[in-house]
Amino acid sequence: THGEVERRIVSQLLTLMDGLKQRAHVIVMAATNRPNSIDPALRRFGRFDREVDIGIPDATGRLEILQIHTKNMKLADDVDLEQVANETHGHVGADLAALCSEAALQAIRKKMDLIDLEDETIDAEVMNSLAVTMDDFRWALSQSNPSALRETVVEVPQVTWEDIGGLEDVKRELQELVQYPVEHPDKFLKFGMTPSKGVLFYGPPGCGKTLLAKAIANECQANFISIKGPELLTMWFGESEANVREIFDKARQAAPCVLFFDELDSIAKARGGNIGDGGGAADRVINQILTEMDGMSTKKNVFIIGATNRPDIIDPAILRPGRLDQLIYIPLPDEKSRVAILKANLRKS
Repeated sequence: THGEVERRIVSQLLTLMDGLKQRAHVIVMAATNRPNSIDPALRRFGRFDREVDIGIPDATGRLEILQIHTKNMKLADDVDLEQVANETHGHVGADLAALCSEAALQAIRKKMDLIDLEDETIDAEVMNSLAVTMDDFRWALSQSNPSALRETVVEVPQVTWEDIGGLEDVKRELQELVQYPVEHPDKFLKFGMTPSKGVLFYGPPGCGKTLLAKAIANECQANFISIKGPELLTMWFGESEANVREIFDKARQAAPCVLFFDELDSIAKARGGNIGDGGGAADRVINQILTEMDGMSTKKNVFIIGATNRPDIIDPAILRPGRLDQLIYIPLPDEKSRVAILKANLRKS
Protein backbone atom coordinates (compact mmCIF):
# COMPACT_ATOMS: atom_id res chain seq x y z
CA THR A 1 0.00 0.00 0.00
CA HIS A 2 0.93 3.66 -0.26
CA GLY A 3 1.62 3.86 3.51
CA GLU A 4 4.01 0.88 3.38
CA VAL A 5 5.93 2.42 0.48
CA GLU A 6 6.30 5.68 2.44
CA ARG A 7 7.57 3.79 5.50
CA ARG A 8 10.14 1.92 3.40
CA ILE A 9 11.36 5.17 1.83
CA VAL A 10 11.75 6.80 5.28
CA SER A 11 13.63 3.73 6.59
CA GLN A 12 15.96 3.77 3.58
CA LEU A 13 16.58 7.52 4.00
CA LEU A 14 17.38 7.06 7.71
CA THR A 15 19.79 4.21 6.93
CA LEU A 16 21.61 6.24 4.26
CA MET A 17 21.86 9.35 6.46
CA ASP A 18 23.16 7.34 9.42
CA GLY A 19 25.76 5.81 7.10
CA LEU A 20 27.17 9.18 6.04
CA LYS A 21 30.66 9.83 7.40
CA GLN A 22 31.75 13.34 8.37
CA ARG A 23 34.59 13.24 5.84
CA ALA A 24 32.18 12.37 3.02
CA HIS A 25 31.69 16.11 2.40
CA VAL A 26 27.97 15.62 1.81
CA ILE A 27 25.33 17.89 3.33
CA VAL A 28 21.71 16.83 3.05
CA MET A 29 19.19 19.68 2.88
CA ALA A 30 15.41 19.44 2.79
CA ALA A 31 12.53 21.89 2.57
CA THR A 32 8.92 21.71 3.74
CA ASN A 33 6.03 23.96 4.66
CA ARG A 34 4.58 21.30 7.00
CA PRO A 35 7.38 20.44 9.49
CA ASN A 36 4.99 18.83 11.98
CA SER A 37 3.96 16.21 9.40
CA ILE A 38 7.52 14.86 9.08
CA ASP A 39 8.49 11.61 10.81
CA PRO A 40 10.12 12.63 14.15
CA ALA A 41 12.95 10.13 13.51
CA LEU A 42 14.16 12.33 10.64
CA ARG A 43 14.51 15.32 12.97
CA ARG A 44 16.80 13.62 15.50
CA PHE A 45 20.49 14.40 16.09
CA GLY A 46 22.76 13.40 13.20
CA ARG A 47 19.97 13.66 10.64
CA PHE A 48 17.97 16.82 9.91
CA ASP A 49 19.01 18.24 13.29
CA ARG A 50 19.42 21.88 12.22
CA GLU A 51 16.14 23.60 11.45
CA VAL A 52 16.06 27.01 9.80
CA ASP A 53 12.71 28.78 9.86
CA ILE A 54 12.33 30.87 6.71
CA GLY A 55 9.51 33.06 7.95
CA ILE A 56 7.20 35.59 6.38
CA PRO A 57 9.20 38.74 5.45
CA ASP A 58 8.62 41.91 7.47
CA ALA A 59 8.14 45.36 5.88
CA THR A 60 11.92 45.85 5.39
CA GLY A 61 12.27 42.41 3.79
CA ARG A 62 9.26 43.05 1.54
CA LEU A 63 10.78 46.35 0.38
CA GLU A 64 14.05 44.63 -0.59
CA ILE A 65 12.13 41.91 -2.48
CA LEU A 66 10.05 44.54 -4.31
CA GLN A 67 13.22 46.44 -5.27
CA ILE A 68 14.69 43.23 -6.76
CA HIS A 69 11.57 42.45 -8.80
CA THR A 70 11.14 46.02 -10.07
CA LYS A 71 14.77 46.83 -10.92
CA ASN A 72 14.18 46.08 -14.64
CA MET A 73 10.73 47.71 -14.70
CA LYS A 74 10.04 51.29 -15.70
CA LEU A 75 8.31 52.86 -12.70
CA ALA A 76 6.37 56.13 -12.76
CA ASP A 77 7.47 58.90 -10.39
CA ASP A 78 4.45 58.37 -8.14
CA VAL A 79 5.39 54.77 -7.26
CA ASP A 80 6.27 54.47 -3.56
CA LEU A 81 7.65 50.97 -2.99
CA GLU A 82 7.92 51.64 0.75
CA GLN A 83 4.17 52.22 0.90
CA VAL A 84 3.54 49.05 -1.15
CA ALA A 85 5.76 47.12 1.30
CA ASN A 86 3.77 48.46 4.26
CA GLU A 87 0.48 47.44 2.64
CA THR A 88 1.51 43.87 1.81
CA HIS A 89 1.26 42.13 5.21
CA GLY A 90 1.46 38.36 4.85
CA HIS A 91 2.99 38.41 1.34
CA VAL A 92 5.91 36.04 0.76
CA GLY A 93 8.53 36.40 -2.00
CA ALA A 94 6.44 34.53 -4.59
CA ASP A 95 3.40 36.71 -3.80
CA LEU A 96 5.45 39.91 -4.26
CA ALA A 97 6.87 38.63 -7.58
CA ALA A 98 3.31 37.92 -8.76
CA LEU A 99 2.22 41.37 -7.53
CA CYS A 100 4.92 43.12 -9.60
CA SER A 101 4.04 41.03 -12.68
CA GLU A 102 0.33 41.83 -12.27
CA ALA A 103 1.06 45.57 -11.91
CA ALA A 104 3.20 45.47 -15.10
CA LEU A 105 0.46 43.58 -16.99
CA GLN A 106 -2.10 46.14 -15.86
CA ALA A 107 0.12 48.95 -17.21
CA ILE A 108 0.30 47.12 -20.58
CA ARG A 109 -3.48 46.51 -20.64
CA LYS A 110 -4.13 50.24 -20.29
CA LYS A 111 -1.97 50.94 -23.37
CA MET A 112 -3.25 48.08 -25.56
CA ASP A 113 -5.24 50.47 -27.77
CA LEU A 114 -1.95 52.21 -28.69
CA ILE A 115 -0.19 48.96 -29.63
CA ASP A 116 -0.62 47.52 -33.13
CA LEU A 117 -0.33 43.75 -32.66
CA GLU A 118 0.40 43.24 -36.37
CA ASP A 119 3.58 45.32 -36.18
CA GLU A 120 6.75 43.42 -35.32
CA THR A 121 8.08 46.29 -33.23
CA ILE A 122 6.37 48.61 -30.78
CA ASP A 123 6.66 52.34 -31.41
CA ALA A 124 9.36 53.97 -29.23
CA GLU A 125 6.92 56.64 -28.01
CA VAL A 126 4.49 53.95 -26.82
CA MET A 127 7.34 52.06 -25.13
CA ASN A 128 8.37 55.19 -23.25
CA SER A 129 4.81 55.71 -22.02
CA LEU A 130 4.65 52.15 -20.62
CA ALA A 131 5.53 53.01 -17.03
CA VAL A 132 4.03 51.16 -14.07
CA THR A 133 2.12 53.60 -11.86
CA MET A 134 1.04 53.49 -8.22
CA ASP A 135 -2.53 52.89 -9.45
CA ASP A 136 -1.31 49.72 -11.22
CA PHE A 137 0.18 48.49 -7.94
CA ARG A 138 -3.05 49.33 -6.09
CA TRP A 139 -5.04 47.37 -8.68
CA ALA A 140 -2.65 44.41 -8.37
CA LEU A 141 -2.97 44.58 -4.58
CA SER A 142 -6.77 44.39 -4.84
CA GLN A 143 -6.39 41.15 -6.84
CA SER A 144 -3.72 39.52 -4.66
CA ASN A 145 -4.36 36.81 -2.09
CA PRO A 146 -1.24 36.51 0.11
CA SER A 147 -0.12 32.96 0.91
CA ALA A 148 0.28 33.55 4.65
CA LEU A 149 -3.28 34.77 5.06
CA ARG A 150 -5.25 32.26 2.99
CA GLU A 151 -8.18 30.38 4.54
CA THR A 152 -8.43 32.63 7.62
CA VAL A 153 -10.08 35.86 6.51
CA VAL A 154 -7.73 38.74 7.23
CA GLU A 155 -8.85 42.24 6.43
CA VAL A 156 -7.50 45.75 6.68
CA PRO A 157 -10.48 47.61 8.18
CA GLN A 158 -11.72 50.89 6.75
CA VAL A 159 -13.48 51.93 10.00
CA THR A 160 -12.16 55.14 11.61
CA TRP A 161 -12.85 56.82 14.96
CA GLU A 162 -15.15 59.26 13.12
CA ASP A 163 -17.42 56.34 12.14
CA ILE A 164 -18.10 55.58 15.80
CA GLY A 165 -20.45 57.93 17.61
CA GLY A 166 -19.83 58.59 21.30
CA LEU A 167 -17.68 56.30 23.49
CA GLU A 168 -14.99 59.00 23.77
CA ASP A 169 -13.58 57.58 27.04
CA VAL A 170 -13.37 54.09 25.53
CA LYS A 171 -11.60 55.43 22.42
CA ARG A 172 -9.02 57.24 24.57
CA GLU A 173 -8.42 54.13 26.69
CA LEU A 174 -7.96 51.98 23.57
CA GLN A 175 -5.46 54.45 22.12
CA GLU A 176 -3.38 54.23 25.31
CA LEU A 177 -3.60 50.42 25.46
CA VAL A 178 -3.11 49.50 21.80
CA GLN A 179 -2.14 52.40 19.57
CA TYR A 180 0.68 53.92 21.64
CA PRO A 181 2.62 50.63 22.15
CA VAL A 182 2.38 49.86 18.40
CA GLU A 183 3.43 53.36 17.30
CA HIS A 184 6.08 54.00 20.00
CA PRO A 185 7.59 50.62 20.98
CA ASP A 186 10.99 52.25 21.62
CA LYS A 187 9.57 54.44 24.41
CA PHE A 188 8.01 51.46 26.15
CA LEU A 189 11.34 49.61 25.87
CA LYS A 190 13.27 52.64 27.16
CA PHE A 191 11.24 52.83 30.37
CA GLY A 192 11.02 49.05 30.81
CA MET A 193 7.25 49.03 30.37
CA THR A 194 5.46 45.93 29.09
CA PRO A 195 2.37 46.84 27.06
CA SER A 196 -0.84 44.93 27.62
CA LYS A 197 -1.41 41.96 25.29
CA GLY A 198 -5.19 41.95 25.36
CA VAL A 199 -8.45 43.52 26.37
CA LEU A 200 -11.97 42.24 27.03
CA PHE A 201 -14.95 44.27 25.83
CA TYR A 202 -18.13 43.53 27.72
CA GLY A 203 -21.58 45.06 27.57
CA PRO A 204 -24.98 44.70 25.90
CA PRO A 205 -25.11 43.41 22.29
CA GLY A 206 -25.14 45.94 19.45
CA CYS A 207 -23.20 48.65 21.30
CA GLY A 208 -20.20 48.74 18.93
CA LYS A 209 -17.71 46.18 20.29
CA THR A 210 -16.77 44.81 16.83
CA LEU A 211 -16.70 48.31 15.32
CA LEU A 212 -14.30 49.53 18.03
CA ALA A 213 -11.98 46.57 17.42
CA LYS A 214 -11.92 47.33 13.67
CA ALA A 215 -11.31 51.04 14.29
CA ILE A 216 -8.30 50.47 16.55
CA ALA A 217 -6.84 48.03 13.98
CA ASN A 218 -7.25 50.67 11.27
CA GLU A 219 -5.75 53.45 13.41
CA CYS A 220 -2.69 51.23 14.06
CA GLN A 221 -2.52 50.28 10.34
CA ALA A 222 -2.83 46.67 11.47
CA ASN A 223 -4.52 43.64 9.97
CA PHE A 224 -7.73 42.39 11.55
CA ILE A 225 -8.80 38.78 12.11
CA SER A 226 -12.31 38.27 13.46
CA ILE A 227 -13.33 34.89 14.87
CA LYS A 228 -16.74 33.99 16.24
CA GLY A 229 -16.33 31.67 19.24
CA PRO A 230 -18.67 28.87 18.04
CA GLU A 231 -16.75 28.64 14.71
CA LEU A 232 -13.75 27.19 16.58
CA LEU A 233 -15.66 24.24 18.02
CA THR A 234 -15.92 21.12 15.87
CA MET A 235 -17.16 17.61 16.62
CA TRP A 236 -13.81 16.00 15.72
CA PHE A 237 -11.35 15.22 18.51
CA GLY A 238 -8.33 17.54 18.51
CA GLU A 239 -9.54 19.64 15.58
CA SER A 240 -10.81 22.56 17.70
CA GLU A 241 -7.37 22.94 19.34
CA ALA A 242 -5.73 22.75 15.90
CA ASN A 243 -8.07 25.56 14.75
CA VAL A 244 -6.92 27.73 17.67
CA ARG A 245 -3.23 27.07 16.87
CA GLU A 246 -3.77 27.91 13.21
CA ILE A 247 -5.54 31.20 14.00
CA PHE A 248 -2.74 32.35 16.32
CA ASP A 249 -0.14 31.33 13.69
CA LYS A 250 -2.02 33.39 11.08
CA ALA A 251 -2.11 36.37 13.45
CA ARG A 252 1.67 36.17 13.99
CA GLN A 253 2.24 35.99 10.23
CA ALA A 254 -0.11 38.93 9.64
CA ALA A 255 1.49 41.11 12.36
CA PRO A 256 0.87 43.87 13.19
CA CYS A 257 -2.54 42.33 13.78
CA VAL A 258 -5.61 42.68 15.99
CA LEU A 259 -7.10 39.26 16.75
CA PHE A 260 -10.76 39.64 17.71
CA PHE A 261 -12.73 36.86 19.45
CA ASP A 262 -16.46 37.60 19.26
CA GLU A 263 -18.85 35.71 21.56
CA LEU A 264 -15.88 34.70 23.72
CA ASP A 265 -18.21 33.25 26.37
CA SER A 266 -19.08 30.38 23.99
CA ILE A 267 -15.50 29.01 24.11
CA ALA A 268 -14.11 30.46 27.35
CA LYS A 269 -16.62 29.32 29.97
CA ALA A 270 -15.19 28.43 33.39
CA ARG A 271 -13.53 25.03 33.01
CA GLY A 272 -15.21 21.97 34.42
CA GLY A 273 -18.63 23.55 34.12
CA ASN A 274 -19.42 22.43 30.57
CA ILE A 275 -22.10 19.82 31.28
CA GLY A 276 -22.75 17.49 28.36
CA ASP A 277 -19.53 18.55 26.65
CA GLY A 278 -18.22 15.47 24.84
CA GLY A 279 -14.76 14.65 26.16
CA GLY A 280 -14.21 18.18 27.54
CA ALA A 281 -13.71 19.76 24.08
CA ALA A 282 -14.49 23.29 25.35
CA ASP A 283 -12.00 22.86 28.23
CA ARG A 284 -9.29 21.78 25.77
CA VAL A 285 -10.02 24.82 23.58
CA ILE A 286 -9.69 27.27 26.48
CA ASN A 287 -6.45 25.53 27.58
CA GLN A 288 -5.08 25.92 24.04
CA ILE A 289 -6.06 29.62 23.93
CA LEU A 290 -4.31 30.23 27.28
CA THR A 291 -1.18 28.40 26.04
CA GLU A 292 -1.10 30.48 22.84
CA MET A 293 -1.59 33.75 24.75
CA ASP A 294 1.23 32.90 27.17
CA GLY A 295 3.52 32.00 24.26
CA MET A 296 2.83 35.23 22.40
CA SER A 297 5.96 37.39 22.37
CA THR A 298 5.45 41.14 22.90
CA LYS A 299 7.68 41.67 19.84
CA LYS A 300 5.13 39.96 17.61
CA ASN A 301 2.79 43.00 17.58
CA VAL A 302 -0.38 40.92 17.97
CA PHE A 303 -3.09 42.40 20.17
CA ILE A 304 -5.98 40.21 21.32
CA ILE A 305 -9.48 41.56 21.91
CA GLY A 306 -12.32 39.46 23.30
CA ALA A 307 -15.98 40.49 23.34
CA THR A 308 -18.81 39.13 25.45
CA ASN A 309 -22.14 40.14 26.95
CA ARG A 310 -21.71 37.52 29.72
CA PRO A 311 -18.44 38.34 31.56
CA ASP A 312 -19.71 36.46 34.65
CA ILE A 313 -19.29 33.03 32.99
CA ILE A 314 -15.81 33.64 31.50
CA ASP A 315 -12.99 31.48 32.92
CA PRO A 316 -11.06 33.71 35.42
CA ALA A 317 -7.73 32.36 34.08
CA ILE A 318 -8.22 34.24 30.81
CA LEU A 319 -8.47 37.56 32.69
CA ARG A 320 -5.15 37.23 34.51
CA PRO A 321 -2.17 39.59 33.86
CA GLY A 322 -0.50 38.93 30.51
CA ARG A 323 -3.76 37.76 28.95
CA LEU A 324 -7.02 39.73 28.58
CA ASP A 325 -6.09 41.74 31.67
CA GLN A 326 -7.86 44.99 30.72
CA LEU A 327 -11.66 45.04 31.00
CA ILE A 328 -13.55 47.78 29.16
CA TYR A 329 -17.28 48.23 29.58
CA ILE A 330 -19.13 49.29 26.41
CA PRO A 331 -22.36 50.83 27.75
CA LEU A 332 -25.69 51.58 26.14
CA PRO A 333 -25.41 55.04 24.52
CA ASP A 334 -26.65 58.06 26.46
CA GLU A 335 -28.44 60.96 24.73
CA LYS A 336 -25.20 62.71 23.69
CA SER A 337 -23.79 59.46 22.29
CA ARG A 338 -27.02 58.70 20.41
CA VAL A 339 -26.77 62.08 18.65
CA ALA A 340 -23.12 61.32 17.74
CA ILE A 341 -24.11 57.84 16.42
CA LEU A 342 -26.87 59.33 14.27
CA LYS A 343 -24.48 61.97 12.88
CA ALA A 344 -21.80 59.34 12.12
CA ASN A 345 -24.28 57.14 10.24
CA LEU A 346 -26.07 59.97 8.42
CA ARG A 347 -22.72 61.32 7.22
CA LYS A 348 -22.34 58.22 5.04
CA SER A 349 -25.88 58.30 3.62
